[in-house]
Amino acid sequence: MIHNIIRGDTLSEIALRYGTSIERLMSLNAQIKDPDLIYAGRTLNIEGRGGPGGSGGPGGPSGVEGPEKTGRPSGTGNGNAAAIAKQYIGRDASDLKRSGELPMNPNVPSNVCCANFVTACLQKAGAIDWHTDSVRVLRDKLQAEGWQRVDVSQAKPGDVVIMQNSRQSHTVLFAGLDGNGRPQFIGSNNRNADGTQEISWGGASGDWYILSRPR
Repeated sequence: MIHNIIRGDTLSEIALRYGTSIERLMSLNAQIKDPDLIYAGRTLNIEGRGGPGGSGGPGGPSGVEGPEKTGRPSGTGNGNAAAIAKQYIGRDASDLKRSGELPMNPNVPSNVCCANFVTACLQKAGAIDWHTDSVRVLRDKLQAEGWQRVDVSQAKPGDVVIMQNSRQSHTVLFAGLDGNGRPQFIGSNNRNADGTQEISWGGASGDWYILSRPR
């Protein structure tokens, strides 16, 4: 399997996404001398099948072979949806929907893409095998599959943050705690001047809670 390195990738996040280790990736990619130094545009051999210049060849838009090309989950269940979301920070939802890089529904209006984006990241991480554009449906289906509310101190990167009341309905991904112990979030947020969404940090305000995947 081949992974195309894109801007913002780190070796640790790639290892987490594919359920492997930094040491294993370095052993399969002799060109990596420093685990903190990888270059966008190059490729990584993930499981020894092919490699840079090898017969495996790159996969779909994300550089991942197999089910990922069609937007179906990899099936490993080891991916970190927040790490996947981080790759797209700064991208407009309208552009991302059209690009095919994530299994997003291109027909959803660009000002209400939060669940569309979160679901797509969860799909790509192998955490779920379905898609929805509705925050309510996302919440209900996750809970039906055993995802449970947890305190932020127990949350893991890639868990889902839900904000839903009479005034707003929004969802983002929990991305861990910063150096000061404050929660970080990534999602498709209404940041553009025309009201459309951009993939950005933040997005959790008011009353919110975290649904954590059963582990």
